[in-house]
Amino acid sequence: MNTQTTITDDLIVTLDGPAGSGKSTVARQLAKRLGVDFLDTGAMYRGITALCLHHDVDPSTQADEALAIARQSDLQFDWQTDPPALYGQGIDLTGRLRDADVTSQVSAIAALGPVREILVDAQRKIGKAHPRLVTEGRDQGSVVFPNAQVKFYLDASAQVRAHRRAEQLRQAGKEADEKLICEQIIERDHKDSTRKDGPLICPDDAVKVDTSQMTLDQVVDHLYQAVMQRLARV
Repeated sequence: MNTQTTITDDLIVTLDGPAGSGKSTVARQLAKRLGVDFLDTGAMYRGITALCLHHDVDPSTQADEALAIARQSDLQFDWQTDPPALYGQGIDLTGRLRDADVTSQVSAIAALGPVREILVDAQRKIGKAHPRLVTEGRDQGSVVFPNAQVKFYLDASAQVRAHRRAEQLRQAGKEADEKLICEQIIERDHKDSTRKDGPLICPDDAVKVDTSQMTLDQVVDHLYQAVMQRLARV
């Protein structure tokens, strides 16, 4: 079933979960079904990372320089594209976001508290400008939008997530070492769940969904029905 709904009241739906759990793809499709905007907050962290690498800054060893770049990043989404393209300092960063060097460094950016503060503030401003929004990340329901009407937490095994990420890269014409990707995902999970600022957690009031054995359409349908049931109770 692929019915599209038009939401007229303000609605924030959050999707949190670990790397490769399908958040971005699911959130984009769910937003389409609901007729609302879609925010990929992971792209924002990746965008800062890409800018750091563009300026030959290693965020894992040059935190001050990385913070300076974040403050001057001027991240902007082009909401007319699907999914929204991301620009930073006037540079189109969209094609760089999933590159291996960006992926390997994004946890270092995400671990910097001042950078998180900058991006959390930016995300909340986007939420005010786009009050009908499906937003995905790692701290959307727990930190950024704690009062969101509907919260989800998507998960899947590391092996399944690695396979999905590898397929995503291959479809983009890029090489993918699935074993290496799996190792990186496990390491990323540990870093994300143990960092001091905005750690990856499942909000107490979130609906947890294991997507390991589910197709994309099944996940989107499941979340769509949950949102509609929640709205029907309001």
